[in-house]
Amino acid sequence: MSSDLGRVRVVGVIPARYASTRLPAKALVQLCGKPLIVRVLEQVRQASRLDEVLVATDDERIAAAVRAAGGTVAMTRSDHPSGTDRVAEAVAGRLADVIVNVQGDEPLIDPGLINRLADAMVRDPEWDMATAATPIRDVSDLGKASVVKVVWDSRGRALYFSRAAIPFVRDEAPPGLRHWRHLGIYAYRRSFLDRLVAEPPCVLELAEKLEQLRALHLGASIKVIETEDTGIGVDTPEDVPRVERALRAAGLA
Repeated sequence: MSSDLGRVRVVGVIPARYASTRLPAKALVQLCGKPLIVRVLEQVRQASRLDEVLVATDDERIAAAVRAAGGTVAMTRSDHPSGTDRVAEAVAGRLADVIVNVQGDEPLIDPGLINRLADAMVRDPEWDMATAATPIRDVSDLGKASVVKVVWDSRGRALYFSRAAIPFVRDEAPPGLRHWRHLGIYAYRRSFLDRLVAEPPCVLELAEKLEQLRALHLGASIKVIETEDTGIGVDTPEDVPRVERALRAAGLA
């Protein structure tokens, strides 16, 4: 991996914990012969804008799998309340101006999307964070609390994230209206990440259980990148064969 971003150093971090409510030891679940965390690592390594990639974990079994694949591990505490806090500890003491947080259960994450997030942060110092959204094509997703929605202004600055359907259509949908699903990938400016994890959760975050609302509460400028990538994650045992089929279809297995 190399970077042409001058003096700005961009580091990718994949938080991975062993415990998982719906799929125990999820990070080590085998996908076409390789652990999930290794599949994610391989994809993230393809992002040319990253100077370094770390897997942040509190578990030696995950660390061993990552090291066996030639990856770099940052051992972290086991009591972090969120992946963001784990990412912040992972980069503590490391040279990193922009940090890209990639979920550890997305083995088909698009390296091009990671590059676009990094570029947005490097090219415009106004942004404290950057994230991504994809169009909602299935109307049933509007009513699902598990599908987080986002709206933004004319400059691409996030206005709000919610588990509810936003914007709410009172009468008839105006021409051109689209609803957008938020994807859980973030790029942070180092100074803002440090500030974010130092602050307690705000009321909106506690209500919606969305930590990005803490960032908005603090006045963060969050750039939303539009993408057609819908993300295919591993969250339950039933997801495994579906993701394996997707890996084979993409020529990754």
